[in-house]
Amino acid sequence: MNFLERMFKKEKVDESLLDPTKVPTHLAIIMDGNGRWAKRRKLPKIAGHKEGAKVLKKIVRYCDEIGIKYLTVYAFSTENWKRPKDEVDGLMALMLDYLKNAEREIGGENVRIRVIGNTKELSQELQKEIIRVDKATQNNSSICLNLAVNYGGRNEIISACKEIAKDVKDRAINVDDINEEVFGSKLYTLGIPEPDLIIRTSGEKRISNFLLWQCAYSEFWYTDALWPDFRKEHVFEAVLEYQKRNRRYGGV
Repeated sequence: MNFLERMFKKEKVDESLLDPTKVPTHLAIIMDGNGRWAKRRKLPKIAGHKEGAKVLKKIVRYCDEIGIKYLTVYAFSTENWKRPKDEVDGLMALMLDYLKNAEREIGGENVRIRVIGNTKELSQELQKEIIRVDKATQNNSSICLNLAVNYGGRNEIISACKEIAKDVKDRAINVDDINEEVFGSKLYTLGIPEPDLIIRTSGEKRISNFLLWQCAYSEFWYTDALWPDFRKEHVFEAVLEYQKRNRRYGGV
C-alpha cells in the first residue's frame, strides 16, 4: 500500500518520519490543473483558479509548520497572456483580491510575501498592491512566500543580460567581472536561495519556463493530483522522497 492509498484510507500520516534537519530550505511549486479541475466539474475555469487560491493558503501554512523557509509558486507566466481574455481578466482580479487580503489570511501569520516577475506590465492597481504588500510584510520573520506573476525564466535571463550589458557600457563593471554571483544579482530572485525541491501537479513533467537559471541542481517531484486537489499530504510525501535522495551537485 503506497502513501496516497494510506491517506485515502484515512490512516494517520506519521510526520515524525521527516528529518527536520533535511527539510528543503526552498520549495517551489508549479501549480497546474485548475482549468482541468473546473472542466471535470462543468464549472468555468475561474472556479478552478479560486479553488486553487484556497489550496495555496493551506499549503503555505503547512510548509511553515514543517520548517520550509521559502515557498515559490508559479501563479501567472509570461505565456499565460495567450489565454482567453475573460480568463486572464479573472486571474488578475483574483490576484488583486488575494493581495488585498494577504495580511489577514496569510501575512497576519508572520508570512513574508514577495511578488517576482516583470511586474511593470501589470495594471497600475496591481502594481500598487504588490508594493504595499511587500512593504507591509517585509519585517515578517516566518516563511517567505514568493508569487511568480508575469514570470518567465527566459524573460528573466534576458532582463539580467540587459542590465549587465548596461553596467558594462556605463563602465560600472568590466566584462571579466561577470560571474554567476553577478548574474544572480540581476535576477528577480535576488536574496532567495535556489530551490531545493520543485513540485509539479497535474501529471505533467516539464519545467514550463520556470526558474530556469535557479533550478540547475533542484530535485523534482511530480504528482497526478490537480492543483485544487493538492493537499499537505502531497507535500509530506514529496519531502519524504526528497530526504531519501543523494544530492551530489555534480560531484561523486
